[in-house]
Amino acid sequence: MTTIFCNSDTYNIKVIFVSFLCVTNVCIHLFYFSHFIILSTVQNISCFCYKRIVKMPFILICGTPVSGKTIRAIELKEFFENKHNKKVEIVNEDEAIIKLGYDKNSTYLDSQKEKRVRGYLKSEVLRLIGKDNVVILDGSNYIKGFRYELYCASKAAKSTQCTVYTIRDYEEAWEANKLRCQDVKEEESCERIQPVPYTQEVFDALTKLRFEEPNSNNRWDSPLFTVQPSDQLDLEDIYKALFEKKPPPPNQSTQNPPLTSTNFLYELDKVTQAISKQILEAKQLNIDGEVKFPDYPGCVLDPGFTHNVNPQKLLRWRRQFLTYAKMNHSNEDINKIGRYYIQYLNKTMTD
Repeated sequence: MTTIFCNSDTYNIKVIFVSFLCVTNVCIHLFYFSHFIILSTVQNISCFCYKRIVKMPFILICGTPVSGKTIRAIELKEFFENKHNKKVEIVNEDEAIIKLGYDKNSTYLDSQKEKRVRGYLKSEVLRLIGKDNVVILDGSNYIKGFRYELYCASKAAKSTQCTVYTIRDYEEAWEANKLRCQDVKEEESCERIQPVPYTQEVFDALTKLRFEEPNSNNRWDSPLFTVQPSDQLDLEDIYKALFEKKPPPPNQSTQNPPLTSTNFLYELDKVTQAISKQILEAKQLNIDGEVKFPDYPGCVLDPGFTHNVNPQKLLRWRRQFLTYAKMNHSNEDINKIGRYYIQYLNKTMTD
């Protein structure tokens, strides 16, 4: 009887031990399974929040007069609405000018009016960009500093963005602008139906003198899509840039760019534009002798320079100088930009 009891006792202990192992194993599996479920849930919530919070794309359209900016804005709107079922809001510069009670041509000749128009455009973009839609700013947007302001605003809203740059041959664009004049004569109320034509003065100013071209190397202009009237716009690439890429963190985007580089590029554009404007004014006054520059004592343009130069040629030389200066600005002495530019023009004319 004693032996049987001992054997039974041993058997019970074994059963209890095996049961304990089984329960422990089940608990371990349950722990890992629950851990996996929690992680998956967190990831799904994160993805959902990312899609809901940061996908508020912004498209900035810039370009010279009559280069097809509004046509491209409408093309983008139809693409996002019809193919991707997105809500699209267009902020139009011409409409903003009308709402403020201004005339388009007089606005571009009045810096204060222009400033108010830019302020209105920026406020409209900021009002719309925080919603779950695509915002398109349709305008000349020729000032680099204004494009940078909008870049910072969109990044602060955790928005992706891109720049569409419309370009067109000068003569072709001017001929198209003259057709607008005919439309105005045929339709009394066409200011709100047909685009208002530019005067020669405003057209040349926005095409040759003021326009600061976007550059894909600048983060506020990138990604950059350049398009001519005959080109197909890369709609799918624009969609990918806006909806399949993560925007930079707001704390990076709202910081000022590196002071030396950005300040140098800004001064480079500003100084060369001012000198070019002074040269064209001297040409209009038929000054055929030396052209002096009060801001740069001792620097003069060689006699006959204004007689041999035209706006197109001067614009081409300025662009060549900008390209060279951007590639060779290790010193970044902004006080010498004007002198170097004048020397470059004299040398280019004599070569």
